[in-house]
Amino acid sequence: MYKKLIFFAVLLSIISCGNNKFTKIEQEEYINKGKEITKTSFDELSTNLMTQMKLGGPQQAVTFCNTQAMPITHKMAEKFNVTVKRTSDRVRNSENKATERELQVIAAYKTLLENNSELSPIVEINSDKNKQFYAPIIINEKCLVCHGKPNEQLNVKTDSLIKSFYPLDKAIGYKNGDLRGIWSIEFKNN
Repeated sequence: MYKKLIFFAVLLSIISCGNNKFTKIEQEEYINKGKEITKTSFDELSTNLMTQMKLGGPQQAVTFCNTQAMPITHKMAEKFNVTVKRTSDRVRNSENKATERELQVIAAYKTLLENNSELSPIVEINSDKNKQFYAPIIINEKCLVCHGKPNEQLNVKTDSLIKSFYPLDKAIGYKNGDLRGIWSIEFKNN
């Protein structure tokens, strides 16, 4: 029990190692803003992706993601005057490569998930003195068509197409409920 308490104390220090010199009210405000941005961004990506799946299956969805996912997140960033990033320790698109801090947050979320603990958004002050929001991205059944286990949920044809766009793809082999990565939102100083 004592070791588990020490472990969670260390984990919490990793999660909150950013400089958090803002009030609880400000923290709640940025958590709410971050949730709004991630929900709006996810809804935009998901709606478009599901439309493509209905029109042409995984092949059309993969092609759409390759050309349109980044422009959609950039559009959301402009809309909210923030930087919007989806990243992982197993990226598909190298443009989404995680920073050292993002990898720490991902590792902490994975540990919390393994221990059946709640995964809550994090807000901190980053090294550029801006507010930074992180939130987990969890795999669901629909995601497995492109992110699941090869020859199981991810068929050979889809896997081949993904590899043609992303030869260094590491974003496969997931199962329902796994941590896919995180949303990383940087609020620009006004």
